[in-house]
Amino acid sequence: MKSTAHIRRLWAVSCLVLAAACLSTAGQAQSQPQSIDGLWDATVTVNNVPIPFRIELSTNGTEATNWFFNGDDKVNPSTQGSFRDGQLDLKFASYATELKATFNDEVLNGSFQGGPGSSYRFEAKRHNPSLTPAADSSAPLIDGRWEIQVKSPKGESAWHFIVKQSGTNVSAAILRVDGDTGTLSGNYRDGKFVLSHFTGERPFYAEVTPLADGTLQLALSNYRETQTLIAFRPEAARAKGLAPPDDPTQHTKLKDPNEPLHFSFPDLQGQIVSDRDPRFRGKVVLVNITGSWCPNCHDEAPFLESLYEKYHDKGLEIVALDFEQAEQLKDLSRLRAFIQRYGVKYTYLVAGEPSQLNEKIPQAENLNAWPTTFFVGRDGLVHEVHTGFTSRASGSFDSDLKDQISSNVARLLSANVQTARSTK
Repeated sequence: MKSTAHIRRLWAVSCLVLAAACLSTAGQAQSQPQSIDGLWDATVTVNNVPIPFRIELSTNGTEATNWFFNGDDKVNPSTQGSFRDGQLDLKFASYATELKATFNDEVLNGSFQGGPGSSYRFEAKRHNPSLTPAADSSAPLIDGRWEIQVKSPKGESAWHFIVKQSGTNVSAAILRVDGDTGTLSGNYRDGKFVLSHFTGERPFYAEVTPLADGTLQLALSNYRETQTLIAFRPEAARAKGLAPPDDPTQHTKLKDPNEPLHFSFPDLQGQIVSDRDPRFRGKVVLVNITGSWCPNCHDEAPFLESLYEKYHDKGLEIVALDFEQAEQLKDLSRLRAFIQRYGVKYTYLVAGEPSQLNEKIPQAENLNAWPTTFFVGRDGLVHEVHTGFTSRASGSFDSDLKDQISSNVARLLSANVQTARSTK
């Protein structure tokens, strides 16, 4: 009897221990949120328009990292991030932006802080491949090049619209004189192609409707405005007498091409650097108008750095004249992160605020786009001005531009003119 009672007591104790362990495990499971690792389908709401895009999240303990997608390319990783107690906080130093969201019931809800006075509502759900539309042979073919008729603030009468289509799926880009939109991705549904882009910057949404007359109607929305425009095939535009998109080498010019381009601004250490400094005499100099807030300048910086690495020893100098908003000029934290991100080794000078562009560069006319690059030869004179820069989204426009710039630099370097600049 005593042995049986003892066994019963042991059994009861064991059951209590097991129950306590189960309750503890359940409590831990409830207190620990599920993993957020993997792909997410997200939206930011800009001017009351939800703009869809995709992100990938990864965690290591309480540390979190985010990537955006530009087409199929993973881009713009977060520079700092955390995920704890269901709260996601991601920072992007080279844009001075931040994503904050709460994880609840398999959904992320929060906001994307896009800069001073700019906040977008953010929502994301786990990516579900089964919801991706299959190829649709009934989708009209819009693949190829188009020209969007427009009256832009920069004086343009047309933009390029570059489309790559596979069945119902489309990747596209709008190329303006200052650069492109990044990759607009989407598919065909309800009689139109719905395309969008967001990689932590330049949010863009487009509904593209093929019309019976062979044109495209584009309803476009970004952080600035919403507008509806018409796109023609290039040959149809010429037949109607419509002007083509601006030549980026003719958009901006010098008022007096026989006068050297002058600049004199502080570097990040406060030291004044001038075009008259001995380091630039007899060199080929690319004078680049830029800003860390400018997405197309982000596209351009890695290419300029590659040119500098290749040709610096042969006589190439690159000088960036940087324009930042007033709040950034206080500590230049975003610019410093921009320079670090792209490993920039060429000269960076702080020229002022964007609104001061023409005041600070008075020798140029129709200077209204970031980026813009002045090609200065060994003779000290500007031989060409190129407005804007492309990304991979622009296809052959991008590769052709890079080839053209590289050829221009090589040609200028091959010149033997060693005219010293005036020191007056």
